Amino acid sequence: MTWVWMLATLNTSLQLFLPVWVRARGLSIYQMVLFGAQGLGALVWGVLGDAFGLTTAFLVAAGLLAAGTASMRLWPLFETSSMDRTTVIRPDPVVAVDLESGTGPVVVRTTYSISPERESEFMSAMVRVRESRLRTGATEWGLFRNGEQPDDFEEIFFVASWDEHLRQHRERLTPADRDYEDEAKALSATPPRTWHLLPADFEGRRRN
Repeated sequence: MTWVWMLATLNTSLQLFLPVWVRARGLSIYQMVLFGAQGLGALVWGVLGDAFGLTTAFLVAAGLLAAGTASMRLWPLFETSSMDRTTVIRPDPVVAVDLESGTGPVVVRTTYSISPERESEFMSAMVRVRESRLRTGATEWGLFRNGEQPDDFEEIFFVASWDEHLRQHRERLTPADRDYEDEAKALSATPPRTWHLLPADFEGRRRN
Protein backbone atom coordinates (compact mmCIF):
# COMPACT_ATOMS: atom_id res chain seq x y z
CA MET A 1 0.00 0.00 0.00
CA THR A 2 2.85 2.39 0.83
CA TRP A 3 4.60 1.65 -2.45
CA VAL A 4 1.45 2.33 -4.48
CA TRP A 5 0.86 5.54 -2.50
CA MET A 6 4.44 6.69 -3.22
CA LEU A 7 4.15 6.00 -6.97
CA ALA A 8 0.81 7.80 -7.15
CA THR A 9 2.24 10.79 -5.28
CA LEU A 10 5.31 11.01 -7.53
CA ASN A 11 3.26 10.71 -10.71
CA THR A 12 0.82 13.39 -9.60
CA SER A 13 3.53 15.75 -8.36
CA LEU A 14 5.48 15.45 -11.60
CA GLN A 15 2.44 16.14 -13.79
CA LEU A 16 1.54 19.21 -11.73
CA PHE A 17 5.12 20.50 -11.71
CA LEU A 18 6.19 20.15 -15.35
CA PRO A 19 5.30 22.94 -17.82
CA VAL A 20 2.73 21.86 -20.40
CA TRP A 21 5.11 21.87 -23.38
CA VAL A 22 7.52 19.39 -21.79
CA ARG A 23 5.13 17.35 -19.63
CA ALA A 24 4.90 14.26 -21.85
CA ARG A 25 8.65 14.22 -22.42
CA GLY A 26 9.40 14.60 -18.71
CA LEU A 27 6.99 11.84 -17.71
CA SER A 28 8.48 9.45 -20.27
CA ILE A 29 12.00 10.03 -18.94
CA TYR A 30 10.81 9.67 -15.34
CA GLN A 31 9.06 6.37 -16.05
CA MET A 32 11.98 5.04 -18.08
CA VAL A 33 14.39 5.76 -15.20
CA LEU A 34 12.02 4.49 -12.50
CA PHE A 35 11.03 1.18 -14.06
CA GLY A 36 14.39 0.66 -15.76
CA ALA A 37 16.12 1.04 -12.40
CA GLN A 38 13.67 -1.42 -10.85
CA GLY A 39 14.39 -4.04 -13.48
CA LEU A 40 18.16 -3.56 -13.32
CA GLY A 41 18.09 -3.41 -9.52
CA ALA A 42 16.18 -6.67 -9.28
CA LEU A 43 18.86 -8.37 -11.38
CA VAL A 44 21.79 -6.87 -9.43
CA TRP A 45 20.39 -7.61 -5.98
CA GLY A 46 19.36 -11.09 -7.06
CA VAL A 47 22.89 -11.88 -8.25
CA LEU A 48 24.41 -10.33 -5.10
CA GLY A 49 22.03 -12.19 -2.78
CA ASP A 50 22.65 -15.49 -4.57
CA ALA A 51 26.43 -15.08 -4.43
CA PHE A 52 26.89 -13.66 -0.91
CA GLY A 53 23.62 -14.24 0.91
CA LEU A 54 20.66 -12.06 1.81
CA THR A 55 22.33 -10.51 4.86
CA THR A 56 25.20 -9.14 2.78
CA ALA A 57 22.81 -7.90 0.11
CA PHE A 58 20.71 -6.03 2.68
CA LEU A 59 23.79 -4.52 4.34
CA VAL A 60 25.14 -3.28 1.00
CA ALA A 61 21.73 -1.84 0.13
CA ALA A 62 21.55 -0.07 3.49
CA GLY A 63 25.05 1.34 3.00
CA LEU A 64 24.20 2.68 -0.46
CA LEU A 65 20.98 4.21 0.89
CA ALA A 66 22.92 5.97 3.66
CA ALA A 67 25.55 7.19 1.16
CA GLY A 68 22.84 8.52 -1.15
CA THR A 69 21.22 10.39 1.74
CA ALA A 70 24.57 11.88 2.80
CA SER A 71 25.29 13.02 -0.77
CA MET A 72 22.49 15.59 -0.43
CA ARG A 73 24.99 17.79 1.40
CA LEU A 74 27.08 17.94 -1.78
CA TRP A 75 24.19 17.84 -4.29
CA PRO A 76 21.17 19.32 -2.51
CA LEU A 77 17.69 19.18 -3.97
CA PHE A 78 16.45 22.45 -5.43
CA GLU A 79 13.52 24.17 -3.78
CA THR A 80 10.86 24.42 -6.49
CA SER A 81 7.65 25.00 -4.54
CA SER A 82 7.67 28.75 -5.27
CA MET A 83 8.82 28.43 -8.90
CA ASP A 84 6.34 29.92 -11.37
CA ARG A 85 6.07 27.54 -14.34
CA THR A 86 3.44 29.37 -16.38
CA THR A 87 4.29 30.36 -19.95
CA VAL A 88 5.71 33.80 -20.73
CA ILE A 89 5.43 35.00 -24.33
CA ARG A 90 8.28 37.08 -25.71
CA PRO A 91 7.82 39.16 -28.90
CA ASP A 92 8.91 37.28 -32.03
CA PRO A 93 12.39 38.13 -33.32
CA VAL A 94 12.43 40.83 -35.99
CA VAL A 95 14.39 39.82 -39.10
CA ALA A 96 14.67 41.38 -42.57
CA VAL A 97 13.85 38.23 -44.55
CA ASP A 98 10.90 35.84 -44.78
CA LEU A 99 11.74 32.58 -43.08
CA GLU A 100 10.07 29.21 -43.39
CA SER A 101 9.53 27.18 -40.23
CA GLY A 102 12.09 24.54 -41.26
CA THR A 103 14.90 27.01 -42.01
CA GLY A 104 17.95 26.08 -39.98
CA PRO A 105 20.07 25.57 -38.14
CA VAL A 106 19.84 29.07 -36.66
CA VAL A 107 22.61 30.71 -34.64
CA VAL A 108 21.50 33.36 -32.14
CA ARG A 109 24.25 35.79 -31.13
CA THR A 110 23.85 38.39 -28.38
CA THR A 111 26.49 40.96 -27.40
CA TYR A 112 26.70 42.27 -23.84
CA SER A 113 28.92 45.18 -22.75
CA ILE A 114 30.16 44.36 -19.25
CA SER A 115 32.35 46.60 -17.10
CA PRO A 116 35.24 44.84 -15.27
CA GLU A 117 33.67 45.26 -11.82
CA ARG A 118 30.53 43.44 -12.99
CA GLU A 119 32.21 40.52 -14.74
CA SER A 120 31.94 38.10 -11.83
CA GLU A 121 28.25 38.82 -11.33
CA PHE A 122 27.64 38.54 -15.07
CA MET A 123 29.38 35.16 -15.33
CA SER A 124 27.23 33.82 -12.49
CA ALA A 125 24.08 35.13 -14.15
CA MET A 126 25.02 33.51 -17.47
CA VAL A 127 25.24 30.07 -15.85
CA ARG A 128 21.49 30.26 -15.31
CA VAL A 129 20.94 31.71 -18.79
CA ARG A 130 22.84 28.76 -20.28
CA GLU A 131 20.63 26.28 -18.45
CA SER A 132 17.55 28.15 -19.64
CA ARG A 133 18.65 28.19 -23.31
CA LEU A 134 19.43 24.46 -23.31
CA ARG A 135 16.25 23.63 -21.43
CA THR A 136 14.06 25.50 -23.93
CA GLY A 137 15.55 24.10 -27.14
CA ALA A 138 19.16 25.16 -27.80
CA THR A 139 21.43 22.34 -28.95
CA GLU A 140 24.71 24.13 -28.22
CA TRP A 141 25.64 27.19 -26.14
CA GLY A 142 28.80 29.21 -25.58
CA LEU A 143 29.95 32.48 -24.01
CA PHE A 144 32.97 34.26 -25.51
CA ARG A 145 34.95 37.44 -24.87
CA ASN A 146 35.68 39.75 -27.79
CA GLY A 147 39.46 39.88 -28.30
CA GLU A 148 39.39 43.36 -29.83
CA GLN A 149 36.90 44.81 -27.31
CA PRO A 150 37.46 42.97 -23.99
CA ASP A 151 34.39 44.49 -22.36
CA ASP A 152 32.14 42.81 -24.94
CA PHE A 153 30.89 39.29 -24.27
CA GLU A 154 29.24 37.23 -27.00
CA GLU A 155 26.55 34.71 -26.11
CA ILE A 156 26.07 32.25 -28.97
CA PHE A 157 23.63 29.36 -29.10
CA PHE A 158 22.31 27.06 -31.82
CA VAL A 159 18.74 25.92 -32.42
CA ALA A 160 17.75 23.28 -34.95
CA SER A 161 15.32 25.46 -36.93
CA TRP A 162 13.60 28.83 -37.04
CA ASP A 163 10.38 27.20 -35.85
CA GLU A 164 12.23 25.80 -32.83
CA HIS A 165 13.52 29.28 -32.00
CA LEU A 166 10.01 30.72 -32.23
CA ARG A 167 8.88 28.09 -29.73
CA GLN A 168 11.47 29.48 -27.35
CA HIS A 169 9.73 32.85 -27.61
CA ARG A 170 6.11 31.66 -27.67
CA GLU A 171 5.74 28.41 -25.74
CA ARG A 172 8.66 27.43 -23.54
CA LEU A 173 9.72 30.45 -21.51
CA THR A 174 8.74 30.54 -17.84
CA PRO A 175 8.90 33.57 -15.52
CA ALA A 176 12.05 32.06 -14.01
CA ASP A 177 13.72 31.88 -17.44
CA ARG A 178 12.67 35.46 -18.17
CA ASP A 179 14.11 36.66 -14.86
CA TYR A 180 17.46 34.94 -15.54
CA GLU A 181 17.69 36.61 -18.94
CA ASP A 182 16.62 40.02 -17.62
CA GLU A 183 19.17 39.81 -14.80
CA ALA A 184 22.00 39.25 -17.28
CA LYS A 185 20.77 42.04 -19.57
CA ALA A 186 20.58 44.49 -16.66
CA LEU A 187 24.32 44.07 -16.08
CA SER A 188 25.15 45.29 -19.60
CA ALA A 189 26.34 48.90 -19.82
CA THR A 190 24.43 49.26 -23.11
CA PRO A 191 21.32 47.36 -24.24
CA PRO A 192 22.39 43.92 -25.50
CA ARG A 193 22.31 43.50 -29.28
CA THR A 194 21.02 40.29 -30.86
CA TRP A 195 21.58 38.87 -34.36
CA HIS A 196 20.10 35.76 -35.96
CA LEU A 197 22.53 33.98 -38.27
CA LEU A 198 21.13 31.74 -41.00
CA PRO A 199 22.72 29.04 -43.18
CA ALA A 200 25.01 30.51 -45.87
CA ASP A 201 22.96 28.89 -48.68
CA PHE A 202 19.69 30.40 -47.41
CA GLU A 203 17.90 32.36 -50.18
CA GLY A 204 14.89 33.94 -48.51
CA ARG A 205 12.91 36.88 -49.85
CA ARG A 206 13.99 40.22 -48.37
CA ARG A 207 11.37 42.40 -46.72
CA ASN A 208 10.97 46.01 -47.78
